[in-house]
Amino acid sequence: MKKQIVITVLLLFVSISAMAQKTEHRNLEKKLAIEGYDPVAYFKSGKPVKGKKELALNYDGAVYYFSSETNKTLFKQNPADYMPQYGGWCAFAMGDYGEKVEINPETFKIVDGKLYLFYNKLFTNTLKSWNNDETSLKKKADTNWKKIIN
Repeated sequence: MKKQIVITVLLLFVSISAMAQKTEHRNLEKKLAIEGYDPVAYFKSGKPVKGKKELALNYDGAVYYFSSETNKTLFKQNPADYMPQYGGWCAFAMGDYGEKVEINPETFKIVDGKLYLFYNKLFTNTLKSWNNDETSLKKKADTNWKKIIN
């Protein structure tokens, strides 16, 4: 019980801080998406890969970095297939609290062909909590995200 309270307080603090710094619904730092990680690499290599500045692409006001020209081309062909869910915010927090919480781009999961990112800092890995109740959390996250973007 204490652990859940600590996690809750921590996530609320982080989400408040993140919301104060963000001016839109997507998790962007100076317009950079996924902290510079290649969105296509999660699907093609099954792991997070840092993109390169020289392979940047501006899509819908967000800058994405890619690790290869091939990945950049794949993204251009169908961006929706590779963009992270919930604007790149923590999927667990979106489902559990309906809040925008920062992520660790190296903590992710592909579910039904979609990329989900998670908070993983300070001894708290929300992917573990997500895995314990994925079906319910995903439904709640989908509902909460619709409320945020509308």
